[in-house]
Amino acid sequence: MSVVPAEVLPGGARAVTETPRAAAAELAPRARLWPSLVAVYRAQLSRARVARIPLLFVATFQSVGILIMMRGVVDGGSEAEAVVAGSAVLVVAFVALNLLAQYFGQLRASGGLDHYATLPVPPAAVVLGAAGAYASFTVPGTLVTAVIGCALFGLPLTHLWVLAAVIPLAGAALSGLGAAFGLLAPRPELATVLGQLGMSAALLLGVLPPDRMPEAVRFARDLLPSTYGVEAFARTFGPHPDWAFVLGDLAVCAAVGVFSLAVATWAYRRAAVR
Repeated sequence: MSVVPAEVLPGGARAVTETPRAAAAELAPRARLWPSLVAVYRAQLSRARVARIPLLFVATFQSVGILIMMRGVVDGGSEAEAVVAGSAVLVVAFVALNLLAQYFGQLRASGGLDHYATLPVPPAAVVLGAAGAYASFTVPGTLVTAVIGCALFGLPLTHLWVLAAVIPLAGAALSGLGAAFGLLAPRPELATVLGQLGMSAALLLGVLPPDRMPEAVRFARDLLPSTYGVEAFARTFGPHPDWAFVLGDLAVCAAVGVFSLAVATWAYRRAAVR
């Protein structure tokens, strides 16, 4: 029996070198943002559905209680418009700032981010999916608060449809901020404190009429993302709303939402690799 080296065979060297390449498995395509976002949103929605009724009750009861309390102080006019709009957006702030900061803070402390880090989904899909799921539960409470507020202060319900733009845009701006609080805080207790402080700022600066605030407080109010959602909704109560200003406020909300969600995505990547 004779042994012939592979080098002397025609095409032998090429066959040897191509064998590992042919045996290598082809990698699966990277998951796209939109399908990943939908999958995370559905998973988070089913998870948060257990706490839906307490969440809706607490957020709505708080805002309706503020409306009843302010009814004895404010009679009508622009002050009543600010109170009703601020109380409605406060439902969004309660979930987006307070609860979302607690959720991501606990997720980071318990090692839950490691689970998401192993999934073939973009980091933006995790942040946007969780924020969207939590913000979805604010829609009924915001509508109920707005209707009750309009009934208490005698405001028209004609342009209540503008909440279809105010809720997602203000929710995006506040959700990104709440998620960043939870992901950047070194401890979950600190994330809870930051979320509650943010919600308190939305309460004090968003519900109280701005005409009665000092100049320094007005400046702080302008820095709060939810302020522009409140202003956009409050402008629609007049007999002839200036839609250019309404669209301008909504555009600011959208810009702040993109920025805050980008910061939250960066915070997620930073927390997931540590």
